[in-house]
Amino acid sequence: MKPTRLLLLLVGGLLSLAVVLGIVHALAVHVPATLHTLWWAGLFALAVVSALDVLWLRQLPSPQISRSLPGNLSLGRWGEVQLLAQHGFKHRQQLDVFDHVPVGMDVDFLPQRIELRPGEQTQFSYRVRPLVRGHFSFDRCELGMPSPLRLWQGRRYLELPGATRVYPDFARLYDASLKGVDDWLGQLGVRQQQRRGLGQEFQQLREFRDGDTLRQIDWKATARKRTPIAREYQDERDQQIIFLLDCGRRMRSQDGDLSHFDHALNACLLLSYVALRQGDAVGLATFASDQPRFLAPVKGQAHLNVLLNTVYDLKSTQRPADYAAAIDSLLARQRRRALVVIVSNLRDEDDEELLAAAKRLGRHHRVLITSLREEVLDRVRHEPVHTYEEALAYCGTVDYLNARAGLHERLVAHGVPVLDARPSQLGPELVERYLAWKKAGVF
Repeated sequence: MKPTRLLLLLVGGLLSLAVVLGIVHALAVHVPATLHTLWWAGLFALAVVSALDVLWLRQLPSPQISRSLPGNLSLGRWGEVQLLAQHGFKHRQQLDVFDHVPVGMDVDFLPQRIELRPGEQTQFSYRVRPLVRGHFSFDRCELGMPSPLRLWQGRRYLELPGATRVYPDFARLYDASLKGVDDWLGQLGVRQQQRRGLGQEFQQLREFRDGDTLRQIDWKATARKRTPIAREYQDERDQQIIFLLDCGRRMRSQDGDLSHFDHALNACLLLSYVALRQGDAVGLATFASDQPRFLAPVKGQAHLNVLLNTVYDLKSTQRPADYAAAIDSLLARQRRRALVVIVSNLRDEDDEELLAAAKRLGRHHRVLITSLREEVLDRVRHEPVHTYEEALAYCGTVDYLNARAGLHERLVAHGVPVLDARPSQLGPELVERYLAWKKAGVF
C-alpha cells in the first residue's frame, strides 16, 4: 500500500498552508482564527477520507489472472507469454500488472497498465528472452490496484504457478524439414565435396550409364539381360555417432550471446539432425559435469526429441576435463565401432594425457577431436599494434595460438584428426567433415 500522487499533492498543499500560517504568525500579522479552524478541519477530513479509501480498497476483490506459457522456448530468442484478466467490477478499473519472471530471462513490455471494462475479459502479452537453458518456474503475478478515490495504490500478489523449458536454439533444424537437406546445408555454408569413391551399401541394379565405371558392371545380370547392367550403391545407413561433450570450465568462455558450451551443444544437435536424416544412429556422453549423462546411439527422427530432452538443462561446470576417465567410461559402454566426436577446447597442457587416451580410443572407434577457438584471439591477432599494452596482448595471443597449433599437429601426426573451428562455425564445419568421411567410407 502506498499513497498516490493525488494524496501527496493534497498533503503537500496542507503543509504549505501550515508553513504560510506559521510565517504570518511569526511576523505578528493578525490572521482570523477561522482560517486555523478550516485548516484543522481540512486535515481531519483528509485523514478520514484516506482511511475510508484504504478500507474500501481492501474490500475490493482481486481480478482473476491466468497465464499461458509456451511449452518450450529457444535460447536467445524472444517468446510470447499471454495473460488473461477476468473481473467482476461494475466500473472501469485500471491495473498495473507485473509478472514475476524467473532469473535468467530478459523481459520486454512489463510492467503494463491495462484497463478492465465491466463484462469484458482483457487479454495482453509480454515477451521473454531466455539467456540460459534449463527448466524455469513462474511463481506469481503482481498487481497494482488504485483505490476507489484514487488516494492509494494497493499491491496484491496472485499465485500463478507455471513452468516452461528452454532448449538450445535449433529452430533452423525444424525449418530444414520443409526443404531438401542438400539445399539447407548449402544455406548454412556447408560445402558438399565431390565423391572420391562409391558407397558401401548396395541399393539397386540399373542400366549402365555414361560416367559409370567398369567396377559397377554386374556381369551376371548383363549376361541375362544381354545389355550392360550396373550396380548402384548408396552411403551406408547403419553407422553410429557418439558425441563426447566436455562440460568443464574450458567451455565457459563467452563468444557473443552464447558460451562455448552452448555453441558446442548447437553444433552437436545440428550434426545429429543431419546424421539421423542419413539413417545413422546418434548418441551422447558427457564428462566433467556434475551429473554425467549417457545416451546410447539410436536411429530415427524421433530420437532427436529424446536427445533434446536429455541435454536441454545441461550446464557447464568448474571441473577440469579428465579425458582419460571419460574415454575409459565410453569404452566400457560402447562396444560397437562408432564415430566418436570429442567436443572440447584443447590446451597445450593436454598433450600427453589426451594423446594417450585418443590413441586408446582409436583402436576401437573412429575419432574426431573438435577444438573451439576463441574468436577474440583472432581479433587480437589481426588488429594493428600501437601501444606497449597492445604489443603484449599480441605477443601473448600469438604464443598461445602457436602452442595450441603445435598440440593439434602432434595429434594429427599420431593419426588423430583435429577440427579447429570458431564456435559460430563449428556446426557447419562438423557437418562438412561428417559428410566427407561418410562419402569416402572412412568410418
